[in-house]
Amino acid sequence: MKFERNFLFGFLALAALVPFVVRDQYLLHIAIIVLFYAVLATSLNLVVGYVGEFSLGHTAFLGTGAYAAAILSTQHGWPMWATVPVAGALAAAMGVVIGAITLRLQGPFFVIVTLSFAEVLRLVADNWIGLTNGPMGIAGIPQPAMLAEAGNLGAKQFYYAVAWGVLAIALYLSYRFVHSNAGRAAVAIRENRFVAQSIGVRPLTYSMLALVLGAFLSGMAGGFYAHYISFVGPEMFRFAFMISMIIMVLIGGKGTLVGPLIGALLVTLLEEYLRETKELRLSIFGLAVIAIVLFLPQGLMGFAQRRRERRLPTAASTKLATPATGRAA
Repeated sequence: MKFERNFLFGFLALAALVPFVVRDQYLLHIAIIVLFYAVLATSLNLVVGYVGEFSLGHTAFLGTGAYAAAILSTQHGWPMWATVPVAGALAAAMGVVIGAITLRLQGPFFVIVTLSFAEVLRLVADNWIGLTNGPMGIAGIPQPAMLAEAGNLGAKQFYYAVAWGVLAIALYLSYRFVHSNAGRAAVAIRENRFVAQSIGVRPLTYSMLALVLGAFLSGMAGGFYAHYISFVGPEMFRFAFMISMIIMVLIGGKGTLVGPLIGALLVTLLEEYLRETKELRLSIFGLAVIAIVLFLPQGLMGFAQRRRERRLPTAASTKLATPATGRAA
């Protein structure tokens, strides 16, 4: 717990220094995408890592938040500071609706139904032309007025600061949830649902809390992304975002708050490096996931934790043996 808290503080502190050190717009863009994906991976990890249900419909919350921010901004003139939290709230409301249906299911049934919800919302966005502009999407999402004279570098620095703030909120809320009674109840459900029920834990209640919190964070990320890219289309609900989130959580290590951050950093950089390979990139990511599942089922953080636990007994036994050797001499 202490290591996790220190790592999160250290990560945020180092990330806060990036815009003061990096002046290249392309590198700042990559850094913004890293923070964006870190929020998404953290939100998905609450369901996959702590509740133990493998959701494939998390893009439903991402797309809901993105469209909410786009519609409120373009059609109603709301500023960015208002659209992003409202986008999270609307995504959380969507999480309540979806969770009330899907969390009563388990295993492959949960996976299929959550995926179906995301696909239904994609079809709605694709065909409700009066609200979403259909396949053409919503373009020209207004930028904050303060960026009019800031220049390209100033705009990138501004959006980086906003992304950093959204990530800080996501990590704080996730940390408070995970280390609360509700978080411990969610872990009990993950380990054994029936044993958890026998000691008074209500699986639906605590699973719903994790899902709604994850939906809220994903919706905020979607609202930010809409303003940053200045365009939202039905592809927000597609499986491509879902694949990236899953890979980040699996590589970093599910069931930890540190794992999604490491996964987001590694996968985003790898995606950018392999951009020229096009379709081959998906094959490489597929092989990476297979290797992680087979050889590192708990991800990089799980591997590091096992190595640390193995060293601790050795160090403890060495300390105990040293005084005894001295007395015998």
